[in-house]
Order: sequence, then C-alpha cells, then structure tokens
Amino acid sequence: MFQEKNKKEARGEPDALARRMPQARSRVVISRCASYDRRDLSLALRRIFDSLGGLSSVVKQGSRVFVKINHLSPSSPPERAILTHPSFTREVLQLLSDSGAELTVGDDIYSRHPDGFSLSGYRAVCDELGVRLVNLKETGFVEVAVHGKVLKKTYIARPVVDADVIINLPKLKTHSFAIFTGAIKNMYGVIPHGLRLAYHRRYVRNDVFSQMLVDLFSCVPPQLNIMDAVVGMEGEGPSAGKPKKVGLILASRDAVALDAAAARVIGYGSSAIYTTVFADERSLGTADFRKIEVAGERLEDVVVSDFRHSAVAVSFFKRWLPSVLYAYIQNQLTLIPEIRRVACEACLECVSICPPRAISLLDDAACIDESNCIHCLCCHEICQYQAIKLKQLPLGRLLRKGDAVFKKASAILNKRT
Repeated sequence: MFQEKNKKEARGEPDALARRMPQARSRVVISRCASYDRRDLSLALRRIFDSLGGLSSVVKQGSRVFVKINHLSPSSPPERAILTHPSFTREVLQLLSDSGAELTVGDDIYSRHPDGFSLSGYRAVCDELGVRLVNLKETGFVEVAVHGKVLKKTYIARPVVDADVIINLPKLKTHSFAIFTGAIKNMYGVIPHGLRLAYHRRYVRNDVFSQMLVDLFSCVPPQLNIMDAVVGMEGEGPSAGKPKKVGLILASRDAVALDAAAARVIGYGSSAIYTTVFADERSLGTADFRKIEVAGERLEDVVVSDFRHSAVAVSFFKRWLPSVLYAYIQNQLTLIPEIRRVACEACLECVSICPPRAISLLDDAACIDESNCIHCLCCHEICQYQAIKLKQLPLGRLLRKGDAVFKKASAILNKRT
C-alpha cells in the first residue's frame, strides 16, 4: 500500500490517506448516553450516525474496516474505565455489521496471559458477533516513511495498513504525561509495544513526544472517530485515575476537532493539549471552533466543571511564559513514580516495561533508580495493583496551586463580562 502511495505521489495523484483527511468544515456530534445499557448505547449511536450522514457515507459493502480500540496493558475489567468499554464497542460493531464490511478489531497489547482480551470482555463480545479480534503484535508490522517533525520512518500494524477504513474508538481520559488521551493519541497503539517504549525513552519532553504522536497520526488518520465518554477517567490517567461519569458519546470524522471538543467538555482550554495544537497547525484537522459545527447537545451544556485533571496539567504557565522558562517549569511539574511497597505484588510487570531499565526487584518489591528514571510513567500505566504513586517537587506543587487560583479568577472574570 505504501509503495503504491509513493508511486502516486510521484505522479501527482492523491493517495488513500489523503482522501481520509477532514474537510474545511468539521462536524462534532455530541449525544447524551446515561449508561452502557444496550438500549441507551444503541439510541445514542444511531443519533450520531444519522447526524454524520449515515454509516454508508463512511463504510462501503465489502470494505476492510479496522476498528482501533483503547485497550491498555495489562488487561483490566471495564468498570475501571481504563479501556474503551466492550459494551460500547459491541454496539458500534453491531451497527457496522449491517454494512456488509469485513471487520477487524484490535490493539497492540502486552500480556502474560494467553489471551489478553479475556479479562476485559473483548474476546466474548467479538466471539458473539463473529468479528475478528487481533493483538497487533501477532499480525506483523510494515515499515513506512513518515514526513513528520520528529519521525522519518516507523512501523505500522499490517491490518491498519491494509484497511480501507479506520474507525477509531478512543476513551475519554486524562494522562499523567501527555495531559489528555483522545482520538489522536489512541492511534499510538498501532505501532509495536517495544517501539512505543523506545519512543518514550527517546522523547522525554511532553511537547516533543506530542509531535511524535502527531507524526504517527498523520500516517493513519481515521475516517471516523467515536469517543466513549459515558464513563471517563479523571486524575492520574490513563490507568491509575478514577472513573468519572460523563454520560456522553462524541463523534466526528475529524479527530482533531473531536479532541478539541472533548477537551472543552472536561475543562481544558483550546491551547492546553499539545497533540491537538500541533495537528491543527499541520492542517490534519481543525481545533478552531469557528470552523467546527457542534451538533446534538450544545457544548456549553455538557461541560463537566469538576473533572479532575492530572497534576502535570498547568495551562497558565504554558500560555504566558517564554519557551525556555516554560521548559524549566515543566521539569518542576514532572511527576516522579514511587513504589508503594505495601501494595507491590512483585509481579515484575513494571520491571519488564521500563524503557531505561530503571526498575529492579529488591526485597520482594519493585525499586526505582530515580537517577535513571525518564519519567515516561510506563510503570504507573501498567501497574494493576496501584502500587506506584506519583509525587511532585515542592515548586511544582506550588505552581499547581497558583494555576488553580488563576483558573478560578479567570472563570469569575468571564462570568462578569
């Protein structure tokens, strides 16, 4: 596919990926959904598809469709709100099955269990519907050229490369490193697990890491993005935060517009999320609400005012400080993983996943060498026992308090004006 893409570029012809890019005017549909009950999900999703012009406008009969879920490692039960809820995905697949398309569901997951999709409920759902479910590490990867800011080449899972249509099902969550997990970041799972660890080791600054995420996204922009925000995750996501009832499903053909809208729902400003800003700057979608049409619910009516952000998310300093000084501030805001020995089960998952090999086993519990830690928080993400807490330097804690005061003052001033 990508060799053919290069030939078409040489002849000046548009390629399939270019045709996937969103148009100038982007529509984001917001639908209320009270629960993961099948009836609630079905009604909400049908409203969304109707507002986007129907499934037939995206998925054609006989087309190969890859459905990218958010399924972190290790596997977890859906009530923890770490992954795209299997009931949510089931209803999407049920509607897609009527289109006559060839469906494949997947993510690249690391698991010591023979079937990493069993605990989450995905194996049962896909078996029930007769839909192919794959761990992408078992399908092979294709090297592709990347015309990005950071990457020149990377490896993409073969089912993604071979797909005619990519449907992206992200989960609404905060993120302790990237601030926010949405449609753009969810595509990080189409590259190999080991390469993701290498990128964490290589790109240790949030802004550079986010540029890399946008590089990857530019290779495989989905044609449709449907976000599970029925129950999101707040605090120190993507895996150690707390479930938060939001009661929404958001969808758009434009992943950038979707992320911009979802960030607004949970209280982030338009410039707070690097991946959204960078993707907008590269015309991979739009984050400009003057170019976004919000359908269904009004955005201002569904904002969750008490949604708790990660400790690393401080928007005031990003907006007002020079870049050099902001880099210093960002270092002070860095979250440092620390082992809670009383909760550690010595399962060695964090030892295996740590990119710089900064974690070892000491006296039947994990131990982190802070001098080698790169603060990628992979260990925090993978720990299923919540045995890794995140601490922050004193100046970082002070800056967070200052940012909170700034946000409250801004909200009061906005109401008065």
